Order: sequence, then structure tokens, then C-alpha cells
Amino acid sequence: MDYTPHTEEEIQAMLERVGAGSLEDLYRHLPKEVLNPEISLPEPLPEWAVLEELKRLAGKNKPAFKAFLGGGVRSHHTPPVVQALASRGEFLTAYTPYQPEVSQGVLQATFEYQTMVAELTGLEVANASMYDGATALAEGVLLALRETGRMRVLVSQGVHPEYREVLRSYLEAVGAELITLPLEEGRTPLGEVPEGTGAVVAQHPNYLGALEDLAPLAERAHGVGALFVVVADPLSLGVLEPPGAYGADIAVGDGQTLGLPMGFGGPHFGYLATRKAFVRQMPGRLVSETVDAEGKRGYILTLQAREQYIRRAKAKSNITTNAQLTALMGAMYLAALGPLGLKEVALQSVAMAHRLWELLLEIPGVEPFTPKPFFNEFVLRLPKEPEAVREALAARGFHAATPVPKEYGENLALFAATELHREEDLLALQAAMREVLA
Repeated sequence: MDYTPHTEEEIQAMLERVGAGSLEDLYRHLPKEVLNPEISLPEPLPEWAVLEELKRLAGKNKPAFKAFLGGGVRSHHTPPVVQALASRGEFLTAYTPYQPEVSQGVLQATFEYQTMVAELTGLEVANASMYDGATALAEGVLLALRETGRMRVLVSQGVHPEYREVLRSYLEAVGAELITLPLEEGRTPLGEVPEGTGAVVAQHPNYLGALEDLAPLAERAHGVGALFVVVADPLSLGVLEPPGAYGADIAVGDGQTLGLPMGFGGPHFGYLATRKAFVRQMPGRLVSETVDAEGKRGYILTLQAREQYIRRAKAKSNITTNAQLTALMGAMYLAALGPLGLKEVALQSVAMAHRLWELLLEIPGVEPFTPKPFFNEFVLRLPKEPEAVREALAARGFHAATPVPKEYGENLALFAATELHREEDLLALQAAMREVLA
């Protein structure tokens, strides 16, 4: 079946207009290797055979329950109520709620999500989520550059390297300069912030898991007129000081730690919160509370004149449909746990991580790298190549030892522990590590 939406008459008229005799003539300038190349595909299969093949391929996956992975994805418990609510049709199938008169439920839930994020971060306004932590950071930095009118960014090496690569791509597109501030002994030094800097970026806890005192860096950023952007693990905010309290103007991060399944790396959602003064520069959706003609409370999308479907290329961002469902799952998780529950999960994760750190350092050849104190992730120096260690552990049923890029040092691997782990889990990983490193 031909899916080309043009009739033969329309195609002929187009060819005559451009002076081509045929479609082949139109594309004659293209190399033959890129024009309709031969694709080696297997013979078509019936539906039942395709399903069998998919099941076979899926059987190669190794479950990651109680994984010791970190660096962006961790295993946390998802309360059943989250899955139950998220599977409801009004959430599962909801698109951008442009019509508030028929979208009050979704709008209210989104408003509650924004409120929770604002409370967690200690900032005044949060948007209706971003795609993930990396793009949330990029959008937050672009916000800062628009607000300051400057095109220079200073970013700590303690920010996740993948986040920095995404940020680099965004900044290259707008012609902004990116300067990296190297870590010193696992933490961000209080370096000089160059004049003309529009944004200073740090992460807390940082990529190595270490806790940082970022208030002096925020003060130095503000001293040259720059905005301070903090990447923060939202789970850590159950026990750590919120970014807004130590000078952050913009807080961003990834919401996977708020009860989202690991899901082979996704889907996630990103959060972005800022001070009220910058609200008109915020990207994405923003839900606000209002009253109708009868004085009843209601919810609407507001400040939509910033968005691309109205302003086209002049929009603040090209983000359209946000990670609505996963963001609402994060809100459901926070509502289910409450402040005390979130604190308890965070503290249990810290306790398990520090216990794992102690056990792994008992293995000959393993050395500490992340300085204390750290949250629930840490980096160790191994006596063997980390990728080989990771593969050997995977063969034994353990997902652990995430290789750390060599920009931080040689033979470094990242580990994490959460509230899902127990002493016997930690001892089992220790035994497997002894065997692999022997």
C-alpha cells in the first residue's frame, strides 16, 4: 500500500514546477548508497512467532531487584497505591490539559505535584515537570542565561557527566561558553567565578555521592550577578537542607528516586523549581489555582504565552508534552509516604550505603574514593578494571559496580544502597566481590 499522501496529478505538477522529469530525476543528485539502500531483513513471521521471539529476547534480561546501581538510576520500593492510581484512565491517557473545564482532576493533581516540588526544594515555583534530570538541567541553565542576558556557564565536575554532555549540546546550539570547575578531593572547590558568567551549576549530593557545602559558591555566583543552579536528588531532600535555603535560584533533578521503577533506564521525569521572580522565563507547563465566575476553586494552565504553540521559535523552550504521568507518580509517592515516610526512606538508604561501604573496604585491594560524608551512593577504587568487575558480578546475579568515567580517576566504580537492602544482601555482594577480585 502506498502511504504517500499525494496524487499522481499533484506529483506531476510539483515536478513541472521544479523542472524535473520524474521523481528519480528529482533525487538524482543523491548518492546511490543512501537512496533506497537495500536492508537485510528476515522473512516476515506470523504474530504468534513474533511473540515467541520477543519472549526469548526478554528472557535474556537479568532482573535488577535490589540492584546496587547508582549514578542516575536506583532501586526503590514503589508503594502499590502508586501503580494502582497511575493506571487509572484519567491519568494514564491524559494529554496536555488545554481545556481546564474538562481537565480539573489532572490539573489539580499537577498543581499538587508542583506544590510538593516547591516545598522539597525550598523555592517558590515549580513547573509541571521536564523529561528527565539532564534536560531539566539544560532548561534551567537556559532560563538563567535568558534572565541574566549572559552566555557563560560555570559547571562543577561534581555534576553527573551525562548531564554535562546534554548541557554542552544545548549550549552549543545557542553559542554559550561552558567552563568546567574540576573537583578537589571529591568536592567542588570554592573557585573564582569569572565576570560575565550567567549561571553557576553544582550537584548535591554530587556525582561521586559526596555531600557539599554549596552556600559559599552560591554567594560567589551572586557576587558577579550569576544565578546559582543546583542539581539535587529529590529523595535526599527528605533529610538534607533544601537548595533554596543555601542560595539556589534554580533547582533541578531527576524524579526516578521517587518510587519510579528502574525500567531499563526510563521513563523518568525531571523537576524544575525556581524563584518567583523568574517565573516568566520558566519552560514547560505551569498549573495555577484560580476561582470561577461562581467563586469556586479551579485550576488552569497559565503563562502559556511563553510556549511554542503560541510563540513558535520565540518560545522559552521547545518542550511540549511533559512527563505528565511519571511526574504524577512522583507526587503519588510523596503523598503516600508523607514527610516522615520520605525521611525514613532516606535515612534507611544512608544507613545501608554506609554499611556497604564498610563491608566492601574489608576486601583486599579496595580503596575509598568518595570522601565522607556521603548520601547513599559512593565510589571505590578497585584493583581490577571496573567494567570487567561489573560483568563478573552480573554473571553472579548482582547489578553493581557502575564504571566511573576516567576523568575522575582510574579503576573507579560507583555503588548505591537503598531502603530495599538488608544486611544479608550486603554480605552477599561482599562475598561476590571477594570472589571476583581474588
